[in-house]
Amino acid sequence: MTIQSRLRRSSILSLLGATLLSAACLPVQAQNAAKYPSQPITMVVPQAPGGTNDIVGRLIANELAEEFKQSVVVTNRPGAGGNIGTAQTKSAPADGYTLLMTINSTQAINPSLYKNVGFDPIKDFSPITVVGAVPNVLVVHPNFPAKTLDEFIALIKANPGKYQYASAGNGTLNHLLGAMLDQKAGLKMEHIPYKGVAPAMIDVLGGQVPIAFASLPSALNNIRQGKLRAIGVSTDKRSPALPDVPAINEKIPGFSGDLWIGLFSIAGTPQDVNDKLYATVARIMQKPAVQKKLSDLGVELYFDTPAQFKARLAKDIEQWREIVKVSGAKVD
Repeated sequence: MTIQSRLRRSSILSLLGATLLSAACLPVQAQNAAKYPSQPITMVVPQAPGGTNDIVGRLIANELAEEFKQSVVVTNRPGAGGNIGTAQTKSAPADGYTLLMTINSTQAINPSLYKNVGFDPIKDFSPITVVGAVPNVLVVHPNFPAKTLDEFIALIKANPGKYQYASAGNGTLNHLLGAMLDQKAGLKMEHIPYKGVAPAMIDVLGGQVPIAFASLPSALNNIRQGKLRAIGVSTDKRSPALPDVPAINEKIPGFSGDLWIGLFSIAGTPQDVNDKLYATVARIMQKPAVQKKLSDLGVELYFDTPAQFKARLAKDIEQWREIVKVSGAKVD
């Protein structure tokens, strides 16, 4: 046999060996998705029962159970703005049998707000998809002098420090949206923090504090009844629920902030399992009944691919880091 023949034969054998090795690995990957799920799945919601995230999580969990023919159990682990449950969840096995359904307040804002959240939102979790977003709406008491977004901006600019806005507490989304509005529009409002959404909105409805950012589902009835006036929505585009109310970024470019709800797996979960989860949720989100339920909750359909979700998370972390710094909010 010539040297050239031996080299050719050696190359063929090496290639064959590599091919066989790759083929041997393929069934392992294929088995993950083919067998998944072969046991019940736990979906952790690190917020209290009854909130929008919990309701949406249970809706998606029920649909996943139907698609997979396997139980999907929702477990609430609230505390410290979602930090406690999220930090506990990161240590679960990376096998697709523990999922996290959470909101951007925990994943994108808390890392800048708290000294130690107990988890890394990028390194500890794999983004599957965003399933929806809840817009916030800038509302004022009906007696407030400004009736439009233009009038609101002009009035606050002409009277720095005169007008107050209410929030559910330091570092909450409605606090930081107010801080973002100040920063991006060159305004100066006084922040009045409350211990929760309910007492804040009671005072806004009563006229004690004239301005607030409120989640659209919580404010919509009061807007329709004339108890609050909607000035602008926080999302990039107008909300179908309030088509005549402008998005704030129509007048203030770069202003954008909503409460997204997203599904994560544990970092290190096999990619084919993540792919199967994404594909299954994609089918679920196409169901008219699911879309109607989300719409009835005031949740707008935001469906990201994993890559889009990863980019969204990174962008949000950077955006809210800047706003938290400007606001001066900190939580021990």
